[in-house]
Amino acid sequence: MSGTGPASRAEICVVACAETWRGDGEVLAAPMGLIPTIAARLARLTFAPDLLLTDGEALLVADVPAVGARARVAEGWLPYRRHLGLAMGGRRHVMMGASQLDRYGNQNISCIGDWERPARQLLGVRGAPVNTLNHPTSYWIPRHSPRVMVEHVDMVCGVGNDRATAAGPSATRHHCLRRVVTDLAVLDFATPDGRLRVRSLHPDVTPEEVRRATGFPLDVPAGAPRTREPTPAELHLIREVLDPGGLREKEVPR
Repeated sequence: MSGTGPASRAEICVVACAETWRGDGEVLAAPMGLIPTIAARLARLTFAPDLLLTDGEALLVADVPAVGARARVAEGWLPYRRHLGLAMGGRRHVMMGASQLDRYGNQNISCIGDWERPARQLLGVRGAPVNTLNHPTSYWIPRHSPRVMVEHVDMVCGVGNDRATAAGPSATRHHCLRRVVTDLAVLDFATPDGRLRVRSLHPDVTPEEVRRATGFPLDVPAGAPRTREPTPAELHLIREVLDPGGLREKEVPR
């Protein structure tokens, strides 16, 4: 879906996700999912030229292909051991998804319901604890709803601010929850006790809409700004270079 016209909600979400990597320098971007992948590539092509991208296998790539296309130019070898070394050393910024996320950033991607007899089996814990305890972590939520933004997660996979604090310095030393981007707003944890708050509202979204879609009390500061819209150059890159097939609009419909 290339062309002209005002930015769609999906394109605003792409830019909001890209902004999570602003100022990171030479770190490995680890986007999980379509819109985070477009976002990391947009950041690399614009304000974060030092960002490291992979082909999803074992190579660092120098070019920035469209989603679904293979990179043609490699700039380094990144086997699993070296990838883990970057992760454990804090040189990686991942953007994960979440089946459930609570006010402190505890994330669940493992199961819904009681752990011993879950109603739904999901991905499993995977690398979420190591991600959240060793390097910056952000989240992408394509459907902001009370089913995802919950009072308590059914199982902790990614470690939230409250649990990291309770565990002490060994957990908090490299623990860094950066942002949560949803289809309604951008949120962060810049509060005294590390709870989520609204950082910006996407255009045409009201504070009441975000509160209704959240399963816990959420701070929406008075006069919360609007999430910035893509520049013409960014829209060109999203529409013509990175996602000419318009797959982003299927993830966040117009």
